[in-house]
Amino acid sequence: MSVDVVLPCLDEAGALPWVLDRVPDRWRAIVVDNGSTDGSAALARRLGATVVHEPRRGFGAACHAGLLASDAEFVCYCDCDASLDPGLLAGMVDSVGAGSADLVLGRRRPTGRGAWPLHARAGNAALSRLVRRRTGLRLRDLGPMRVARRDALLSLDLTDRRSGYSLQMVVRAADAGWRVREVDVPYRPRTGRSKVTGTWRGTWQAVRDMRRVLDEPAPRAEATAPVAVEPRGDGTTPVMVEAEPVVDEGAPVVGERA
Repeated sequence: MSVDVVLPCLDEAGALPWVLDRVPDRWRAIVVDNGSTDGSAALARRLGATVVHEPRRGFGAACHAGLLASDAEFVCYCDCDASLDPGLLAGMVDSVGAGSADLVLGRRRPTGRGAWPLHARAGNAALSRLVRRRTGLRLRDLGPMRVARRDALLSLDLTDRRSGYSLQMVVRAADAGWRVREVDVPYRPRTGRSKVTGTWRGTWQAVRDMRRVLDEPAPRAEATAPVAVEPRGDGTTPVMVEAEPVVDEGAPVVGERA
């Protein structure tokens, strides 16, 4: 079983040591630097992560660059701000690997005061209701921690490169007939200030991005066929029309540090 953890990063030097230390052994951490000015990329490299540089600003741009850089069977996503423990991804990977779900989402459960501001919760609740209306999925959260098979994720042909990326993944997975499951995960106060939910303006800008995703027509039938749980046996891989991101060659894998 090969697993990559995609960690979108923008000025997260204060959180990186805690986050990377909790990535399970033998998994690869892919830190996607989205224009940091605090030395995050160099620090992540020293701590054993593979570093990908994505110059286009946007959460979705960073997440998708990590997906394209991955060559593992399973791809995990996790915020890089120490609000979520990457160690919890192991159980989520097991669920997908065992065939009980195609996409597993972490439902955030705050563990401390200030972990999840009121305006961010309100925006999340509103989006959850819209997702239920659009897809029929009864989700309580649209959080950033999630796991699926890499080939399956590529088949969704995700196009959003801003705050709607995570939502588009869920909507297109539902359109494709995927089994989507939520599991509770502790949600800690983040290290540093959020670039999105730290302000009302940022939160509602994200809501607008996501509303545009919900207004998109359903993907073509050939792009939304149910994805098999078992890995491919014919050796084929999806065609990627997007340019590969720039990856630092020779960076060691987390769990195999010098």
